[in-house]
Amino acid sequence: MKLSKTTKILLWGANIWYFGEGMLGPLYAIFTEKIGGDILDITWAWSAYLICTGLFYILIGKIVNRKRYKTKLLFVGYLLNAILTFCYLLVDTPLELFYVQIGLGLAEAIGTPVWDALFAASLTKEHDTYAWGLSTGQSQLVSGIAFAVGGVLAYYYSFDLLFIIMGCIQLIAVGVVFQLIKNNSEI
Repeated sequence: MKLSKTTKILLWGANIWYFGEGMLGPLYAIFTEKIGGDILDITWAWSAYLICTGLFYILIGKIVNRKRYKTKLLFVGYLLNAILTFCYLLVDTPLELFYVQIGLGLAEAIGTPVWDALFAASLTKEHDTYAWGLSTGQSQLVSGIAFAVGGVLAYYYSFDLLFIIMGCIQLIAVGVVFQLIKNNSEI
């Protein structure tokens, strides 16, 4: 299968992002306990993240539909996500975690529908199902590896180091998706 340059950039950016994001994975619960949270704090923070993400998915999708600045918005979503990942370093209470989770929900809601639209538009009809399988399969593989790496980092070093590495990896993903703007890959 021959992928377009835009498709390749989107896949690289997403896989790097998934690696950075996936490093926290199930460690999220342990981090919440470390800052004094309990099962309800984890529940409320994660629930707020999901609800915020869902509402903003719909809103952003409606606002951006048929607009020509999708690549710029994708860049903003990735950048905001990286910045908010670094904000984990400042979290000392469950309430602060709650705010970071809401911000991350907004960042994901900015990036994901735009990424999906750009990816879909970059595909050829003869390979569309394979490309979506490639996209989803790669994200699962990368996230699985990232969970393992994140666990090793948190166990042997610290959550602070984990968050720094996560944020830096996500900044690399920002640089990759910036190539879409640089190449005028507006679809």
